[in-house]
Amino acid sequence: MGADGFRGSAAPRWARPGLAAPPPDWQLAGEAASGIALRAPHLSARQTLTAIQGRALVRLAAMAGLVGLAAPGLLLAGLLAAAMLFFLAVMAFRLVLLAVALWPSSARPPQDGVSVLLPGYTILIAMKDEAACVPQLARTVSAFDYPEDMLDIKLLIETGDEATRTAILSQDWPARTELLILPPGEPQTKPRALNYGLARATGAYVVVYDAEDRPHPGQLRTAAEAFAHAAPELACLQAPLVGMPAKGGWLARQWAQEYAIQFGLILPALARLGLPVALGGTSNHFRRDALVASGGWDAWNVTEDADLGLRLARLGRRVGVLRSPTFEAPPEDAAVWLGQRSRWLKGFVQTWLVLMRDPAGVLRSLRPAGFASVQLTLGAAIVSALVHGPWALWCLACFVSPSLHLGIAGQAGFCLSLATGALSAMLAPGPWRWRRLADIATMPLYWPLQTLAMARALWSLARRPHYWVKTPHEV
Repeated sequence: MGADGFRGSAAPRWARPGLAAPPPDWQLAGEAASGIALRAPHLSARQTLTAIQGRALVRLAAMAGLVGLAAPGLLLAGLLAAAMLFFLAVMAFRLVLLAVALWPSSARPPQDGVSVLLPGYTILIAMKDEAACVPQLARTVSAFDYPEDMLDIKLLIETGDEATRTAILSQDWPARTELLILPPGEPQTKPRALNYGLARATGAYVVVYDAEDRPHPGQLRTAAEAFAHAAPELACLQAPLVGMPAKGGWLARQWAQEYAIQFGLILPALARLGLPVALGGTSNHFRRDALVASGGWDAWNVTEDADLGLRLARLGRRVGVLRSPTFEAPPEDAAVWLGQRSRWLKGFVQTWLVLMRDPAGVLRSLRPAGFASVQLTLGAAIVSALVHGPWALWCLACFVSPSLHLGIAGQAGFCLSLATGALSAMLAPGPWRWRRLADIATMPLYWPLQTLAMARALWSLARRPHYWVKTPHEV
């Protein structure tokens, strides 16, 4: 290790955070913020509702109002029938995905002894107010089982974040580590920073990590080997995100249980079926040429990961999954959970609205199975967040009042949702302890919290659609 605190001496002076960073590139920052919005505005969430979508909503509301005035019973019956059909479709699809996830794979693993030429690998890490995470991050990137001279590490921070910059400069980093300070600009979001870093990337593959992530040291090598043995249309590999509650609180355990279901069962099943995958926010491994061809990330979408995964599907690209995990610390505080979840839900609505600007075109590009899958995953996440709270209140009212009752259909739906949720949680990967049984039993108490987050998400979407709620992390 050299006197400057960085291993190796091959990197140029400007690419070594211990010495200096390249000057901010305003032109590059402008492209990072508005590239997709300018070149393909129909694919960007910069505009929340298009004029056509706005008129369609007004006409739909007017039609519903007229039917409600003329025949309120007919309107209510129609809404209930549509809701029941959608609910049954979501439950059936979830059960199919669980079966696919558990079905033994017939894929042939790579042959032992076949060496893979490891190409350059770019690691993009966007940070904002992450000084506390920097020491752990430095240890993490230094521990990767990958040739150090093939790593191209980009640490991306915002102008004015002096605490994070100081923390970065105080650590030892691999030789080819570059500190990039973004010029001031809007929107100040993670995808804008990632686009800025992508423009300077040199690796054949690109991976995104968050500052608090703890990826398995062999994850890069595993991804490189998987890409080498895969067809060219495989554009991305999603590593499983595993929640590791630091304090063991109930809210954090429920969050971790959600992740176990999503990344241990649902995403692998979708990938196996070749259906669209809404990516997680970290540990996405890309072929750089495919990522660049897709336009990169939409800086105006606050769930740029989900948006990018669906855009790749629309372009005919596939997403696969890895087994090598990345460990994350779930939010322990209710306010932190609410802020994070409201951003996710706001981004889900943005992504769905962008997708549905051209339903016929999306249907052609995704084909019927892919189009239906998006509605039964992303669409279901939005709808369930809207109805969980009111449904829980209605069930409670029926339980305490003798004059109210759910009816046969309501009771069947209630039992089916509980059974499907419990089955998903029981089949999800993870250690079995007595506390896990308690978490599964109390999972229905967690679901209504989504409605609180959705209410905040819709308010934010109307007032500050591109505001990025920062999730603070404890290390």
